[in-house]
Amino acid sequence: MLRQRVITATLLLVLFLLALFALPAWGWSILVGLVLMQGTNEWITLAGLKDASASQYRWLSLTLILAMLAFDLFAPTTLQLAPKLLLYVVSALFWIFVVPAWMIANWKPNHPWLMGVIGWALLLPTGLALLDLRTLSPWLLLGLMALVWAADISAYFAGRRYGKHKLAPAISPGKTWEGVAGAMLGVTIYVVAVAWYSGLYKQYLIFPSGVLAAWWWVGLAVIGDLFESLVKRQAGVKDSGTLLPGHGGLLDRIDALTSTLPLATLVILLQRLE
Repeated sequence: MLRQRVITATLLLVLFLLALFALPAWGWSILVGLVLMQGTNEWITLAGLKDASASQYRWLSLTLILAMLAFDLFAPTTLQLAPKLLLYVVSALFWIFVVPAWMIANWKPNHPWLMGVIGWALLLPTGLALLDLRTLSPWLLLGLMALVWAADISAYFAGRRYGKHKLAPAISPGKTWEGVAGAMLGVTIYVVAVAWYSGLYKQYLIFPSGVLAAWWWVGLAVIGDLFESLVKRQAGVKDSGTLLPGHGGLLDRIDALTSTLPLATLVILLQRLE
């Protein structure tokens, strides 16, 4: 299984880098749209939408995605900021307040369409963040995603080697506090390495601000990961899909990105307003 996961991850990384640095803006928008539609198809199962409801939700999602992509590509820049900030603020409130309360209470919505709306709250801000961050700088988007990957890989191996104390056994029995500690160590090394290689340490005080921000990032990533695990458990499925051999579905791979990229984009945009 580990070998299959590595092969799939390597292939995805190569394809992602080619798309990130080679595609024109419209090509990247199409790719983001395809990612969001795949996520929508997987979320339909997790939400419990079936038959006519599933078809209606799929078409409504496609309409929202196309409208968002068209707005990003063609709307005047001066008109884009306020709606985007609003969407990112909604995402931030969802992840900082709603999701932790949801997991603590182990709440299970009984209405599939309510879960459908929650799916839009996950996917649409993530897609918009992929568009905005790539526009700001492909390297910025890559760096932020690599931070999540560093946390994920470090947590995986630290948890396998040292994991004893369960993080949230009722939600995801495989995750441990040792894995979280490994993730924090991994992102610390990542931040220091990037700062040293890029020379940013000469201009900015990396410690403690940069490392603390990376730890906060790990916390958000863990929340995103645990939330998807909870939704899958409530839906009675192991994986969100079967698209990626050894990894499950697309949502299984971007769960941590849904909770981190929109908030990172919000912070960056707010800083640019100062």
